[in-house]
Amino acid sequence: MVGMEILKPLVVLAAWTMVMWVWMYATRIPAMGKAKIDTANLTGGTGKSLDEVLPPEVQWKAHNYNHLHEAPTVFYAIAIVLAITGQGDGLNATLGWAYVALRIVHSLVQATVNRVVVRFLIFALSSLVLMALTVHAGFAVFHH
Repeated sequence: MVGMEILKPLVVLAAWTMVMWVWMYATRIPAMGKAKIDTANLTGGTGKSLDEVLPPEVQWKAHNYNHLHEAPTVFYAIAIVLAITGQGDGLNATLGWAYVALRIVHSLVQATVNRVVVRFLIFALSSLVLMALTVHAGFAVFHH
């Protein structure tokens, strides 16, 4: 169908988010055991409260998982708009793949070495790509 190519990177980013979910819990649950957190009787609290008791390297995965529910939600909406308006192929699909690639690289940096300046550069580049997609969606909606 015309304009649907952008849905492919959308699905890949959603799948990547689930990969980060698995990675987060695969590291967090053992770390909670090492920290002697009684998970059977644990009530209340937030993932953020674990920042005080778990190693930073463990929490980096959780922080990234949360980040994948922030700016990428705009990508999901814009990608769907572009697909619905038949504008999700060509340049917009390429930009969609670029956005997803940058977000995956951002995740890998944050979850491993977590160098803020590197993360920021990748985030800024992905944001510029997202802005371009948003402008294209605006043209698709307001000029057709």
